[in-house]
Amino acid sequence: MQIAMIQDKIVPLSELDPVYLDRGTYFGDGVYEVVRSYDGRIFALQEHLTRLVRSLNEISITGVDIDQIRRRVEQAYRTAGIANAKIYFHVTRGSHLRSHAGDRDLKPNFFLTVTELPDSSEQKETGISVCTYPDWRWKRCDIKTLNLLPNVLARMEAEHRGCAEAILVNEDGFITEAAGSAFFAIFAGGRLVTRPLGSEILASITRRFVMGLTSQVGLDVLEQAITPAEAQKADELFIAVTTLDIVPVVRFDGAGIGTGRPGRYTKLLIDAFKEFVAQS
Repeated sequence: MQIAMIQDKIVPLSELDPVYLDRGTYFGDGVYEVVRSYDGRIFALQEHLTRLVRSLNEISITGVDIDQIRRRVEQAYRTAGIANAKIYFHVTRGSHLRSHAGDRDLKPNFFLTVTELPDSSEQKETGISVCTYPDWRWKRCDIKTLNLLPNVLARMEAEHRGCAEAILVNEDGFITEAAGSAFFAIFAGGRLVTRPLGSEILASITRRFVMGLTSQVGLDVLEQAITPAEAQKADELFIAVTTLDIVPVVRFDGAGIGTGRPGRYTKLLIDAFKEFVAQS
């Protein structure tokens, strides 16, 4: 008899809930998005769904109704009734007995949670510390997949070192991005530097919005890779991510950045982003 064991309970495989056979669990065979709301309104849902479609196409998951996902997200958010929420959802290839290639006719699985976002105002006021960590991820980081073990290890090490985020560094010694966010440096003369898009980093939605606001605050954008040593010499550093938008970085691998307080341009961007959200 074919069986499965869940904790200490043995059940016939034929009676096992398909959720335990999800290819997302076995292989990380799925993609995800994280959307947030501001004061009762979901922000940038269309942009996130557009990126989800790209991720699905890149790993050949078919049979997904994006309009249905939009309705599910909106319904779940209304039901939760949380003004400032994190809405996480993923799509996997489906459930099946463990096999690498699997069945081509699987029905995709959908999962979603709505949780309350903690207040990040203190981080914006005082800034955060970050530390570097080797970028051990696969070669298609532009796809937002469930394969996040290297990111998990990086963030765990950062927390162990008393830091809020890990900055990933590739084998060539250049910064790619952070474990869960986009990374920016501001240098003398109003130059905002961030790594150009490519297979090494995710096409961050917040990154795109930030870069669209730079002219308003007097910054010129330069898309190029920098080293940790160069980052430590920046006047200002910050990260950008959906759940926090813009957060200043004031310590990098133990070294103070600029004055050791959130910088002028970063503060201007935070204000500009807040206005952008209000008008969206």
